[in-house]
Amino acid sequence: MTVQDETSANTTEGILLSGEAAAKVKSLLDQEGRDDLALRVAVQPGGCSGLRYQLFFDERTLDGDVVKDFDGVKVVTDRMSAPYLGGASIDFVDTIEKQGFTIDNPNATGSCACGDSFS
Repeated sequence: MTVQDETSANTTEGILLSGEAAAKVKSLLDQEGRDDLALRVAVQPGGCSGLRYQLFFDERTLDGDVVKDFDGVKVVTDRMSAPYLGGASIDFVDTIEKQGFTIDNPNATGSCACGDSFS
């Protein structure tokens, strides 16, 4: 399956990136001046609810990575994080109250008050 084919696969099998989030990632990558980076989305132990999201730019390719392409933005998830993120939607908000990436994860059964971690 190619990256393009995987993008059109069943949405419960991976992360969804909104147009606003893809545009923000492109803008950040342009600032970095590198075209070899992908947005890596991972789940790590931590936070007050047990698990914490991590979003960062990564040049590595790990064995078992799930890679998707959204308007030219590569989104990578490691094989351990992928089950926690199936069907999760990443958006970017820029309002007077909040600016940043948000994750709506149907797999999360609970989250802390700050929204940084989930269970």
